[in-house]
Amino acid sequence: MKVILLGEIKGKGGEGDIVDVAQGYAENYLFPKKLAVAATKGELKQLEQRRNNIAKREEKRLADANALKANLDGKQVTVDVKVGDEGILFGSVTAAMVADAVKDQLGVEIDRKRVELGKPIKVAGAHTVAISLYREIRAEVVVLVGVTAEELAAESETAETEAEAEVEVAEEATEEAAE
Repeated sequence: MKVILLGEIKGKGGEGDIVDVAQGYAENYLFPKKLAVAATKGELKQLEQRRNNIAKREEKRLADANALKANLDGKQVTVDVKVGDEGILFGSVTAAMVADAVKDQLGVEIDRKRVELGKPIKVAGAHTVAISLYREIRAEVVVLVGVTAEELAAESETAETEAEAEVEVAEEATEEAAE
């Protein structure tokens, strides 16, 4: 059954798209929720008249999503959770917790369903999390779990210092072996 979408439906299309769906899906879900109308000749004629308005709204949504992406990309948020020995969490960090942290710390409200965790975070540290803003537009946020930015910087400096010391030891061993 061909229908005209009245709004964005994930996996189907955007406003004004004509898509082919199962009749039961259309009659039991799309029509009652006013997400689509049947693609009749009259509706198709009206759609052609509304195309300009739909294009303007789509352009505004894309501009808003790109502005939000610029605002969020690369930012850090901290999620406070109880961490046990060896950096293992008591429980896990969920998409809702990440969405709440973004709202509290960055002042941007996002839907938890847009946070793409894949699987819950169960280890302390820095984790990169993608947030789907609109269609293919995604922002990446660094989520600090159980650590602060200062602790993370101190850990990386310590790791760099240890790596440099190991390189120096290896160089000295190579020089001694050459002699």
